Amino acid sequence: MPPDDLNSTAAKLRQQLAEQLAADGSVRSPLWRVAVEAVPRHEFLPRYFVETLGSGPTTWSPISPELVGVDEWLTIAYSDQTLVTQFDGDPADWRAPAPISNANPTSSSTLPSLVVRMLEDLDVRDDMSVLELGTGTGYSTALLCHRIGDQNVTSVETDRDVSHQARTALASCGYYPRVLTGDGQAGYPGAAPYDRTIATYGVRSVPSSWVEQTRPGGLIVTTLRGWMRSLGLVRLTVGGDGSAQGPFLSGDPHFMIARQQEAPAGLGMIPGPEDGETRETGYGSDVLTGESGFVAQLAMPNARFFAMTTDDGSTATYALDASTNAFAVLARDGAGWSVRQGGTTRLWDDVERSLSLWREAGSPPPSGFGVTVSADAQHVWLGDPDGPRWTLPQ
Repeated sequence: MPPDDLNSTAAKLRQQLAEQLAADGSVRSPLWRVAVEAVPRHEFLPRYFVETLGSGPTTWSPISPELVGVDEWLTIAYSDQTLVTQFDGDPADWRAPAPISNANPTSSSTLPSLVVRMLEDLDVRDDMSVLELGTGTGYSTALLCHRIGDQNVTSVETDRDVSHQARTALASCGYYPRVLTGDGQAGYPGAAPYDRTIATYGVRSVPSSWVEQTRPGGLIVTTLRGWMRSLGLVRLTVGGDGSAQGPFLSGDPHFMIARQQEAPAGLGMIPGPEDGETRETGYGSDVLTGESGFVAQLAMPNARFFAMTTDDGSTATYALDASTNAFAVLARDGAGWSVRQGGTTRLWDDVERSLSLWREAGSPPPSGFGVTVSADAQHVWLGDPDGPRWTLPQ
């Protein structure tokens, strides 16, 4: 396809994407719509992978102009979906591209609706300074540059190769923000304080550096998550005393967790069939997923769960805390459930107490919760800061 035709086609696809994002409420202001219409997402996605639906292990198929043609490559690049660009921290081998299975995505271009929604929630204004953690492909960085000027944007990416590729793509589009390679959890004090701070990956708790480097009255938008699931998007207002506080926002974004906060490789010690104490429980393994899973994650911040067939052929669900070796094993008991617990804490007791508090409050969605960050602790609270609360791991 000649360059003029490619650019014309891409411009039409950007227009369609902007219309779609405006229709679904992701784009809420004219200036962000203009940014979506202007920034060429395909420049940040010369090659990428899309998830292939089907049974068996999750598989991603390679997409490039050479493999599928320019039209399909462009059409997918301007679709509202997350497009993976890296697995397991290693550059993909595009000399012999092939579908990838049994791999862990470690860099991507997040679906535009979530990117723009977070930028809207960031509430930036002209000439504000923004610290972005997680440059990724650079697409969200480019949207910020278009909106407030590249001189006001600082972005930190942990992966050297990813950072280099993003910097190159940004320059090709005429954007020259400060793009640094380093641990995003440390922020970047060299250009602090910032009016706004935004992270495009999940964290188990809010790094103190982000609060320290955001000016009082400034906003932090990030996703909190655990090792079992995402908790959700939060928007915190920084106080003059070094604290920050704010609500969970609606929706359930699924970002990759910070590489420095990934779960241990081992799940922990799997208990033997006679370990622990068994009792009946009013809750089954289904409470570990769905909206109740949000509460279960708060109750067991260092745990993970999985199902396994036992010696008698039945299925049991194991919740294991690798930091303490505490465990809870859920199994069917006639028409109900039983739980077998052991270790230094009683994981399922904590889950039951938390679910009872949540249900007494009317089982609100995550937007019914909020977060308080202080120098010595971080808490998620239900209803208001004086309500029931859970401590985040630090």
